[in-house]
Amino acid sequence: MCQQHTDCKIRRFQASLGRTAFSPHRHDVYTLGLTLRGVQCFNYRGGARRSLPGELVVLHPDELHDGHAGTDDGFTYRAITIQPGALGSILPGRALPFIEGGQSAHPGLLQAVRTALSHPADELSPLQQDEALFNIATALHAASGQAALDGQLDARASERARSYIHDHLAQPVSMQDLEQAAGQDRWQLSRDFRRLHGTSPYRYLLMRRLDAARDRIQRGESIAQTALACGFNDQSHMTRHFKAAHGLSPFRWKRSVTPVARSARTIVQD
Repeated sequence: MCQQHTDCKIRRFQASLGRTAFSPHRHDVYTLGLTLRGVQCFNYRGGARRSLPGELVVLHPDELHDGHAGTDDGFTYRAITIQPGALGSILPGRALPFIEGGQSAHPGLLQAVRTALSHPADELSPLQQDEALFNIATALHAASGQAALDGQLDARASERARSYIHDHLAQPVSMQDLEQAAGQDRWQLSRDFRRLHGTSPYRYLLMRRLDAARDRIQRGESIAQTALACGFNDQSHMTRHFKAAHGLSPFRWKRSVTPVARSARTIVQD
């Protein structure tokens, strides 16, 4: 299973290893992997390492490493690789982040990688891909102990991006689209948007689509029609995000929510 950015900046995959071992080799990309099952063992920068389920492996580009199972049961991991050059535009003027020992328990980095690797069967939209790249790059920077990233906010550019999102809720939206609409570099826009609106451009778009879907469902439109009208791939795609945001599937939400005023709703428990 694998999804790639159109210019090959990121790649997702899952692998299982039994008795076969990876011989010593190098990649020219960052590899960030979550161990899912078993014990993943590897030699890295002169030390023997092991990763248990839920733990994160972070291999720096061009560092020699191998890999083998720590038990007879083998192991499974899910990983994302990132081209080092992709980090330069997000972390301008900064050295590539380096994680000592090839493993990290940094909460922000763990969360960024888990999010990027969740729902591996779903194809990532262009905006999701850029979001994953931004989140991992900034978390890698923080986990490496480098100085915090700062910069002056451009509120007008963020507002232009926000307006573009509202005008294109049912259409595919990429960071390139937002960059052109805002007149600002996409990575600076990502930073400013988060600081001004409390969330990322992708998350903001997703929540506005769910708002529109909720209103359509309440007016009696079918869930399948709503999903397509609000920019989701299909009904199941919308349902998963709807439940994550509201705690109920669209069907159960429609049965449980009763309008009580123009601007308020009450949830009635079954």
